[in-house]
Amino acid sequence: MCQLCGRPTDVPGLCQSCRYAPLSIDGIRSALLFQGGVRQVIHQLKYSDRHALTVILARLMADHWHASPVPADLLTPVPLHPARQRERGYNQADLLARALGDMISLPVVGTGFRRTRHTRPQVDLSAADRRENVRGAFIYQTRGDNAISGKRALVIDDVCTTGSTLEACSLALKAAGASMVWGFTLARAGP
Repeated sequence: MCQLCGRPTDVPGLCQSCRYAPLSIDGIRSALLFQGGVRQVIHQLKYSDRHALTVILARLMADHWHASPVPADLLTPVPLHPARQRERGYNQADLLARALGDMISLPVVGTGFRRTRHTRPQVDLSAADRRENVRGAFIYQTRGDNAISGKRALVIDDVCTTGSTLEACSLALKAAGASMVWGFTLARAGP
């Protein structure tokens, strides 16, 4: 896998994309590949209100993290826009982050991290369109006990396809003072 974006690759080190246009995020890791049964279960969690799956899926993430930990002081889920969260009723990244945080003994910090505008769903967009869609879409505002200055943040999401969302989140978190930002997802789209 690429040492930066975590994309499956046949060459050691960085994938071709990261060699020519590296991401600003410190790295991205995923527990599983987004295919077959994994894809079906994630869709059930995300679109069919199957919250009971959260603990099982977070356990898979925790097992992967324990086997290959990345530096982190806290977890923060990718925020949904308030309109999308009202529509869905929950944020699957938040559910995963809270369950995972309990399992690996890291606090979840979500207050202050928000999506500043309603973006189009990423699912049918090209890589370039995905980057543009989420560019500047996140902000982290420190309030009281949610300061992340000097801390290492691990951004949690369900699926990583191009890394655009995690990259946009990392830029917002680093602008708020995070010393390091990694992305960690349940699954990663294949090459």
